[in-house]
Amino acid sequence: MKIVFLDAATMGTTPMTAIAAIGDFVCYDSSTADEARERAHDADVVILNKIIVDKAFLDAAPKVRLICEAGTGINNIDVDLCRERGVIVRNVAGYSTDSVAQLTWMHILNLVGNAFHYDRYVKDGRYSAGKIHTDAAHPFTELAGKTIGIVGMGAIGQKVASIARAFGMEVIYFSTSGTSHCKEYPSVSLEELLRRSDVVSIHAPYNAKTAGLIGYEQLKLMKPTAVLVNTGRGGIAVEKDLVRAIDEEIIAGIGIDVYEREPIPLDHPYLHSAHPERILLSPHVAWTSNEARQRLADEMAANIMKGW
Repeated sequence: MKIVFLDAATMGTTPMTAIAAIGDFVCYDSSTADEARERAHDADVVILNKIIVDKAFLDAAPKVRLICEAGTGINNIDVDLCRERGVIVRNVAGYSTDSVAQLTWMHILNLVGNAFHYDRYVKDGRYSAGKIHTDAAHPFTELAGKTIGIVGMGAIGQKVASIARAFGMEVIYFSTSGTSHCKEYPSVSLEELLRRSDVVSIHAPYNAKTAGLIGYEQLKLMKPTAVLVNTGRGGIAVEKDLVRAIDEEIIAGIGIDVYEREPIPLDHPYLHSAHPERILLSPHVAWTSNEARQRLADEMAANIMKGW
């Protein structure tokens, strides 16, 4: 059995020995569309993350019987066409729940806690030059008694909610599917969530219902002291509108890990805000803890072992 991983760079140094033990394993850091078709031409199993699987790809890979998505989302794969061709598609769900929840809270705590200001205040000498033992001009905000509004209450949203409860926060959520499956917390409209929340955290999939869900008009509903964090999918919150809301001080801060275009271009609005100190960015790493990537590799091996 020949197994080809077409864009393995996102796995970093994660050992993939379990996959390599199954068959003849060939691994490429990245592949262009042309390279992907050429490299998959004699493969039985293809592993990929962002490579587009369309008619041209499948025509060029007549032997492939299994496509393993190195992640959860399969928007890059024409699943219906694969089904017609007898090609099985398997993804990995749940491997990054703890990882994404942890990075979400890293963003929240750094934003509400003024972490980067305090670090700079000490390192640039202002603290040493001061006359008192603290920075009395920049107090941070306690989360206890505040409200977190979660957009999308799936496994990750519920994990974030459980951590919020440990901080003594009230939890509300908006169901982007329209079906409020989670009964542990109150389900509210998006408008109510935005008005009430001190922290808004996005954990929804990107689809027709969520594309551009939160734009300028929705952001104007939020408290001027509130922060918004998106570790779900880029494009759910309109990027230029988020920056406008920051620059006009409509909201207090944003923490972003996902983008409409990845990597972001150098002229992206996030990089040219009038208030960069209110914007915390990370390069789509919420899913990439050492443990999450190892779980992903092991689950992909299990998916291959299931056969077809």
